[in-house]
Amino acid sequence: MKFLDWYIKLAVGFATIGASMEYFMIRTGFYDKVTVLEAEKRAAELDPKSQAIKEALNPWRTHDSKREADP
Repeated sequence: MKFLDWYIKLAVGFATIGASMEYFMIRTGFYDKVTVLEAEKRAAELDPKSQAIKEALNPWRTHDSKREADP
């Protein structure tokens, strides 16, 4: 317990840094922007055309079909 005060100082310092980062992200609207970007990304991923492209570019598609055919 020799260095307990040092660890407490570090914990308080890191908590302060983390809280200030969160405050900055809330004040700048970071979370609102990320929410919009993630919604656009999900909408694009659910598009049938992008699903077909994703399936066509999957290098393991032949291995998966072989595994399902050979139980």
